[in-house]
Amino acid sequence: MEEKLKQEPSDIIKVVLFGPESTGKTTLAKQLAAHYKTAWVPEYAREYLQDKWNKEQKTCEPKDLLPIAIGQIELENQLTKEVDTVLFCDTDLLETKVYSEAYYIGECNPLLEKYALKNSYNLYLLTNIDIPWEADDLRDKPDEREQMFRYFHDTLKNYHRNFIILSGGKEERLKIAIENIDKLIKSMIEFSKKDIEQLKDKGISKEKVLAQIETFKEGIPFVNLEKAAIVDDGISKFSESEQKDLIANFEDSRKRLSLLKFVPASGAASRMFKAMFNFIDSYNPSKESLGAYLERTGDKDVKQSTDGMKNLPFYDLIFDKIVEKADSEGEIAYHFVKEMLEEDGLNYGFYPKGLLPFHKYDSGSATPFEEHLKEAALYAKTEGKANLHFTISEQHETMFKAEEKNSGPKVSKNSNTTFDITYSNQKPSTDTLAVTMNNEPFRNSDGSILFRPGGHGALIENLNDQDADIIFIKNIDNVVIEENLSAVSDSKKVLAGLLIKQQAKAFEYARLLDTEKITLGQVAKISSFLERELNVKIAEDINGKSNAEIIKILKDKIDRPIRICGMVKNEGEPGGGPFWVKGADGTISLQIIESAQIDMNDTTQVSILKNATHFNPVDLVCGIRNYKGEKYNLLDFIDTKQGFITGKTKEGKELKALELPGLWNGAMAYWNTIFVEVPLVTFNPVKTVNDLLKPTHQV
Repeated sequence: MEEKLKQEPSDIIKVVLFGPESTGKTTLAKQLAAHYKTAWVPEYAREYLQDKWNKEQKTCEPKDLLPIAIGQIELENQLTKEVDTVLFCDTDLLETKVYSEAYYIGECNPLLEKYALKNSYNLYLLTNIDIPWEADDLRDKPDEREQMFRYFHDTLKNYHRNFIILSGGKEERLKIAIENIDKLIKSMIEFSKKDIEQLKDKGISKEKVLAQIETFKEGIPFVNLEKAAIVDDGISKFSESEQKDLIANFEDSRKRLSLLKFVPASGAASRMFKAMFNFIDSYNPSKESLGAYLERTGDKDVKQSTDGMKNLPFYDLIFDKIVEKADSEGEIAYHFVKEMLEEDGLNYGFYPKGLLPFHKYDSGSATPFEEHLKEAALYAKTEGKANLHFTISEQHETMFKAEEKNSGPKVSKNSNTTFDITYSNQKPSTDTLAVTMNNEPFRNSDGSILFRPGGHGALIENLNDQDADIIFIKNIDNVVIEENLSAVSDSKKVLAGLLIKQQAKAFEYARLLDTEKITLGQVAKISSFLERELNVKIAEDINGKSNAEIIKILKDKIDRPIRICGMVKNEGEPGGGPFWVKGADGTISLQIIESAQIDMNDTTQVSILKNATHFNPVDLVCGIRNYKGEKYNLLDFIDTKQGFITGKTKEGKELKALELPGLWNGAMAYWNTIFVEVPLVTFNPVKTVNDLLKPTHQV
């Protein structure tokens, strides 16, 4: 059955005619096919349902939708083989999904929905309702055209389809359609057989590459900050008694919940030691003293490191190895750094951050990996078992598993916890295209297309592969010493307790909305919950709308993943922060925004940025299931317009690179979001080796 819904792979352009009934789709499909001297795919449903009407005098029923979908794809696959440039489809499975949800059963067959979202097309032509209704045996909703057009429009928008709206008479529609299709054909890149093989090996579709080229051409707009989120206006702050109640709520619930700690851990330590690499490249202890070097260069980072060297968690280990090589202060510093970084020494510059010694105890040093196990034992454990998932670089997998074997049993014994630890790598299919300054694919010296890692936003796919009632997310380098574990654990429990509390309400209302029998009082109650407790601004005025329209709007707002994000008071750390942001459609929502997303030439936006009182420490507790226990497809909630375009060089040539929307930024843009102030003790990242000298990392 599933095979019958799959598209046959092809290199042709596919254009879908999409929209409510009686809006001129079939007429336009025929006109376009004639203009481009190609084929068009008829709407299989008309043949199927006309036959049903003739035999039974019945219109479409829910049981007909899957056979219609299968017949539609069979027709499309057959005609795909007969054309070589462009194919026009009078409909697609996404349109069948719309009719399933809007006309019949309020939802869609999971198999049909899977391929409605998976099958891909280059362009959708959304036909407007500004032409007269024409009745026939199968059309039956002339009074709901406006409502249905909005449903079709929102579907294309929500699933990030490339579309244009066609309005006006037949000639005007045909002219606009041809202009846009000509642009599409012109923009198509000629891919060699070698290119196609490269894309296949990486799991990247040609359509995705072309879409990324369009992104480079169009650029990525700056966000539109409405105002900074502050306490009592976007950020919640709980009293001591409220925190105790939330912790109790979590503790009362945790036994019946599946918990997971998700740790992005692929960060390399090389950036931590940038100043130190520069030091060994530019300092010669036989030619000048350390003091003279520091005075000459003014290198504050090296001074801090050398002054505090004895407080680094790996000092004794390194000093024992160099003690016989060095006499002067400069020689000690030089050989210390060389032993720390170079390949024939400890080679820490190659290590992932998660495996470096961060804390020194009487019993020995501890890595961030080990410290995350200790944390998980306190707040991510159910019935004596804690589940953790680390996203790591493939080259470091053996090293992580060795550390698990080394530290796992020790922490397990001390905490009376069994650990189930899994790993994943960033997927090659999430790599992004690099282009020349003319927006053409940048090619390596061997002629292959250059792809680059898509940034931490690519990890939304790794997160999407996980499934648990509650997922805690925290970066690998943000760990605390043992004396602060209790405070960190309590903070996490507060966030989880709040998630459980708000999720219970959201589930109750989602269940009620699914009955489609709600009173005006219940509408007011649900709207108030969305706005006051989930920070959801309903842009549309629901007054005067039909019951079905109101239910659709409220369902869309409430039926989403929920994230509770800890926020710390801003103490000057670089990075993102919490803001109210206005989207292109006028919707205002809470978002975590990086400074690179803000137009620094806009004085109003800069003023809002300066008013920010809090900072994002990457401290998230996530609910990724709906009230039925079904996991959301997290890829449906990404704002693709929150990525970054940056300038780079390769082999002396300039290029442009694309970074995907950040994991806690645009990749979660359409989640329901709650920000909560958390104590500063929860935020202790190690961005440079000197951060290990801070009191919070000293035992």
